[in-house]
Amino acid sequence: MAVTVEELYRNYGILADAKDDLSQHKDAYQAILNGVKGGPKEKRLAAQFIPKFFSSFPELADAAINAQLDLCEDEDVSIRRQAIKELPRFASGENLPRVADILTQLLQTDDSAEFNQVNTALISIFKIDAKGTLGGLFSQILHGEDIVRERAIKFLSTKLKTMPEDVMTKEVEDHIYAETKKVLEDVTGEEFVLLMRILSGLKTLQTVSGRQQLVELVVEQAFLEQALNPADTDAVDRLLQCTRQALPLFSKNVHSTRFVSYFCDHVLPNLSTLTSPVAELDIQLEVLKLLAEMSPYCGDMEKLETNLRMLFEKLLEFMPLPPEDENGENAGNEEPKLQFSYVECLLFGFHQLGKKMPDFLIEKIDADRLKDFKIRLQYFARGLQVYIRQLRVALQGKTGEALKTEENKIKVVALKITNNINILIKDLFHNPPSYKSTVTLSWKPVQKEPAAVGQKRPSGDDGSATSVKKISAPVLPRRDARQIYNPPSGKYSGTIGNFPYEQRGGFRGGRGRGFGGRGNRSRGRIY
Repeated sequence: MAVTVEELYRNYGILADAKDDLSQHKDAYQAILNGVKGGPKEKRLAAQFIPKFFSSFPELADAAINAQLDLCEDEDVSIRRQAIKELPRFASGENLPRVADILTQLLQTDDSAEFNQVNTALISIFKIDAKGTLGGLFSQILHGEDIVRERAIKFLSTKLKTMPEDVMTKEVEDHIYAETKKVLEDVTGEEFVLLMRILSGLKTLQTVSGRQQLVELVVEQAFLEQALNPADTDAVDRLLQCTRQALPLFSKNVHSTRFVSYFCDHVLPNLSTLTSPVAELDIQLEVLKLLAEMSPYCGDMEKLETNLRMLFEKLLEFMPLPPEDENGENAGNEEPKLQFSYVECLLFGFHQLGKKMPDFLIEKIDADRLKDFKIRLQYFARGLQVYIRQLRVALQGKTGEALKTEENKIKVVALKITNNINILIKDLFHNPPSYKSTVTLSWKPVQKEPAAVGQKRPSGDDGSATSVKKISAPVLPRRDARQIYNPPSGKYSGTIGNFPYEQRGGFRGGRGRGFGGRGNRSRGRIY
C-alpha cells in the first residue's frame, strides 16, 4: 500500500525521535518501505529514509535492500541516482558482497551521471571492505552479462591504482591475483590486456619472483607449446598481444628466453607468410621489432646455435648483394631495395644473441658463406653512409617545431635507424667480430634531451638513437610515407615509424572472435 509524502515525513519523525527505541517502531519503518510504491516525490524521500534507519531493523534487511533496488531500477533517472548514492549505507557485514554485486550490475547503465554515481559507490564500499567488494565484482566478471563483465574489468583496471595502501593490503592483492587467474581461463584479447594491467600494478608482484609469475601467466596464454599457424590471424594476434604484455616484465633477472626461442623456431621461418590481424599493420616489421626488444633479456638457450643461424639466414634475405657490375652493362638496372627497418631489428637481435656465442661467425659459418655475408654488409654500409650524410644535411640546424613536421619526423627516425645499423655493422667487421657496442633501438623513447640535429655532439656520443632531438611518438605512418622522403638509391621499408604498445595491432572490426577458446565457453567478443 502506497503512502503519501506527509505520511513518510510523519513516520520519519517517529523514528528520528525514538532514538534508542527504534526497534519498537517496526510499522513506521515498514511504511517508509512502502514509499517505493508511491509517486516520484515519495520515491525520492524513500530513497533517503530507507538507508538512514536500515541498521536498526535487521529483520527487515532483505525487504529494505529489495525496496532500494526497486528505486535503483526506476524509470526516473533522478530517482535512480538518489537510490544508488545511498546504496553504500547498506554495505555492512554479510550484506556488503550483495551490495557490491548489485552495484557491479548497475555499471551497465548508459547514463553518464548515473555511471559515475555507481563508480563512486563502488569505491566507497571498496574502502570499507575490499575483499567483500571484490567478491561482488568478480562474481559478475565470471558469471554476468558481457557488458557488465567488460565494465567491471575496466573498473578494476582504472580504480585499483587509486586505492590507498591501507586498503590494498597483501591479503587483498593476493585475492585479486587468485580471482584474476580464474578469469584468465577464458578471456578476449582486450580483456587480457586489462587484466594484465591490473596484475602488473599490484605491489606484491613488483618483485623479481612476482614478475616471473606474471610472465608464466602470459606464457600460458601465448600457447608457446603449440606450433604457429601463420595463416591464422587469431593465433598471430594472440602471440603479438601476449608478447607485448610480457615485454615490460623482462629484465636481467626475468628472462625472455622462451619467447625468443619461439620466435626463432616458429615465427622467423614463416615470416613472409604471416597473416596480419590488422590491415594497416606491417606484420613482418612488427614481429621483428618485438624480437629485437626481447633479445637483450634472453638467458641461456638450449638451441643457441640453431637460433643464431636462423637470424643469420633471415638477415641475409634482407641484405642484398651488390649489382653484378656496378660500372658495366648492368649499371642501369634498378638497385636492390635496402629495407633498413627490417635490417635494424635483425642485426640488433643477432648482435644480442651473438654475445652468447662470439665465435659463431668464425667457427659455425663456412668461409664462403662468411665472405658472402661480409660483401652484403659492405654494400649495405656504403649505402648507409650516403643516406646518413644526406639526412644530416636535410636536418641541419632544425629544432623545435621544424622537427615536428611529418616529413622531418620520418627523416629523424630514418637517421636513428641508419646510425644504429652503421654501428652494428662496424662491430661485425671487426676481426674477430665484436659484440660490444650499445645502441638504442630507433623506436624506443629517448631518455635524455640531446643537442639539436646538426650541432656538434658531445664527446663520446656514438651517433645512435640518442643523437637526435627527442620527438613525441608519431602516429601510424601513411601508406605513402616513403614518398615523403625518397633516398637517391634503395629505399626504406614503408613503416619506419614507431608504434605505442597500446596501438600496435589494435583491435578492429566487429565482435565474433574469442581470445580464449579453451573449451569453457565462448564469450563471442572481438579482441
